[in-house]
Amino acid sequence: MKVRIGLGLALALALGSPAAAGARPAAPLPPGSLAVDRVVMLMRHGVRPPTKAPPMPPEVTPERWPDWPVRPGWLTPHGAAAVARLGAADATAWRFHRLLPTKGCPVPGAVRIVADSDQRTIETAKAWAATLAPGCPLAIDHRPQDVPDPRFNAIESGEAPLDPAKADAAVAAEVGPGGFAALDARYRPLLTRLDTVLCGSPRPGCGVSGTPTGIAPARADKRPKLTGAIDRASTAAQILLLEAAEGMPIARIGWGRATLADVTMLGEFHALEFRILARPRPIAVANFAGLAEIVRTGLADSGPRVTMIAGHDTNIANLGGLFDVHWQIPGFAADDPVPGGALILERLHDRAGKRYVRLRYRAQTLDQLRTAAPLGAHGPHDRILPVPGCNARGVAGLCTLDEALAKLG
Repeated sequence: MKVRIGLGLALALALGSPAAAGARPAAPLPPGSLAVDRVVMLMRHGVRPPTKAPPMPPEVTPERWPDWPVRPGWLTPHGAAAVARLGAADATAWRFHRLLPTKGCPVPGAVRIVADSDQRTIETAKAWAATLAPGCPLAIDHRPQDVPDPRFNAIESGEAPLDPAKADAAVAAEVGPGGFAALDARYRPLLTRLDTVLCGSPRPGCGVSGTPTGIAPARADKRPKLTGAIDRASTAAQILLLEAAEGMPIARIGWGRATLADVTMLGEFHALEFRILARPRPIAVANFAGLAEIVRTGLADSGPRVTMIAGHDTNIANLGGLFDVHWQIPGFAADDPVPGGALILERLHDRAGKRYVRLRYRAQTLDQLRTAAPLGAHGPHDRILPVPGCNARGVAGLCTLDEALAKLG
């Protein structure tokens, strides 16, 4: 039996309305209302160190980068604890919708968990599953650690060849008039601020802004890649963000030269890279092809009630681009994928059995990640996202199931 919720109440609940939090509408399903019956979650792994040591070439900064408690690219204990808090919060939400039982373990097949083969994604899935259903044997579908999984990178695995001409044209459209030279000029003040963090004061031969931004064009088996200033700025900004999310003291973040406001502001470079390279539809459709099948299965009548995919920021950006949805979490730049943050597709049905889909973005704020404090009654930041072009039942952003499936490519 599923909880029956009116559309107004459903929207209020998803938006965190205190009035809705304790409400339990009665069955049967009233006219005009909707009920959630499936969820598919695509979650970025939790907090990790930079993926290599040293994190960036020596000319970027003369400083020694901070030490981390785990190997490059691995989920940290702090990151695992943050993910565990999310698993418990998600369980509370989904028990309300009767997608999970109020007591005991989910029935076999009710929950599907898929993870990429990196240590950080496997351990993210484990940490999340342990609090979603404590003590329950939830299997995690993943390849052996570090054995590439084509589902998470369909272009470079050869599973979904890219059309280079369409990809390059889409990138050029995102960059806009004037090309990369104009982009560098537009971001010059922010690049200068980042150079100050990296170098103490801008000076020749130090920082990220000395090399003009360019691009390595797309190939059938290779996504386009930025080079130069914006590329390096995205990497540096993400490292500072991860230092902050790990809970490092302010005196260690950016060698004491970056405030939390800087971390948020500089995160725009990371989001910009994804806007140019991962969200454009020709790239997103191809690169997300392997995961799209998992999403389709999760939205089908025969699919599990809960599907969770533990992946990467690129995967999040791909899916965000396919639906043209946007988010902003406190402490993060707009559209920047948060460690442990997730895009959630909820399937709903009405009294006549018609199926619909809406999207939400759920993540902890930067302050919640830093402090590792219990999430409390308000839980993580959680918002319904408007989906352009969807207006089912006269509700802006609500897609029919067919519209949602078509957006997946």
